[in-house]
Amino acid sequence: MTKAPALLPEGLRDRLPRQAEAASRVTRALVDAMRAHGYGRVAPPLAEFRETLSGDDARAARDLLRFTDPVSQRTLALRPDITRQVGRIATSLLAAAPRPLRLCYAGQVVKLRASQLRPAREMLQVGAELIGSDSVAAAREIVSVAIDALDAAGIGSATIDFTLPDVVDLLASGPLPVTADRESLRDALDAKDAGALVRLGAEAYLPLLRATGPFDRALADLRAFDRDGTLASRLDALEAIAAPIRQRAALTLDPTERHGFAYQSWFGFQIFVPGHGDAIGRGGGYAIPLGEEQEEPAVGFSLYPDPLIDDGLGAANEAERRIFLPLGHDAALAASLRADGWRTIAALTDADEAERLGCGWSLGPDGPVAV
Repeated sequence: MTKAPALLPEGLRDRLPRQAEAASRVTRALVDAMRAHGYGRVAPPLAEFRETLSGDDARAARDLLRFTDPVSQRTLALRPDITRQVGRIATSLLAAAPRPLRLCYAGQVVKLRASQLRPAREMLQVGAELIGSDSVAAAREIVSVAIDALDAAGIGSATIDFTLPDVVDLLASGPLPVTADRESLRDALDAKDAGALVRLGAEAYLPLLRATGPFDRALADLRAFDRDGTLASRLDALEAIAAPIRQRAALTLDPTERHGFAYQSWFGFQIFVPGHGDAIGRGGGYAIPLGEEQEEPAVGFSLYPDPLIDDGLGAANEAERRIFLPLGHDAALAASLRADGWRTIAALTDADEAERLGCGWSLGPDGPVAV
């Protein structure tokens, strides 16, 4: 039998009413929580010039789905990430706005390739960026805002996994110089490959592989490893960031984790929820380029809630507030029901029925009647 041609490209999908409406509820809850902390919403375009989405980052450029703009004849790309767009807005249209500048966003992103853990190429991204500072206070705020957003959307039992993106540079430029290529060293640490570290002549880095796990224990292991205090300021900062959220989320620490932290600077974090192997969010400190030699510090986070929405987050029992309007119904009464939050489904013929149309209620002479 000949297989029917696919209706959509691999990794792209339609979102039917129940899922689309759940996504809308989750998005609104997340964004409203960020706006409550003073983060103004921006909405950048789905496509931009290729160079503004990737800059000089070859890794980012590889993730772009590109095409030629028939108007400008320049190469455009669909955005794989909204964070860079927010940075562009902050340093151009909002360059004169007072700092720190707080912005949030929500929208679809499209990646050139999917991953094994996340086969979707199109996904919802919701996040917040605090631009103009990457201080401990700014980092503490952004992590707390992320947890508030998770709570508002009904995402409980989160784990915050901290990392130190620049730990190799700090150590290799200080007490633990290595002759091996630093990128190879980072790869070995990220893969938790003790054998590779030995082959690279980097046995001194082996304790970093053990300094992973529950936050307090891993932090203590790192302090014991850091005999000369090279990492002391970083570790003190992580402890300060973690302090206000200790009772709100499980905390872990993996100082050499690099997955998804291509452009983070001194600290990063991932957000995990039970039942999902891949992180549903990540963030940290980073720098926005300003010309060739200047940068603006920032901290932020992005959430990718699609897998949670697929599992029922944001879902509602539609029939509970869905009311059938028979032929000849009172139009004014129907309007008042809609104003009160009901969803009205009007009959078009005598054959239409409340139950068949998914309604839990029908409008009777005296008001709603349960079906």
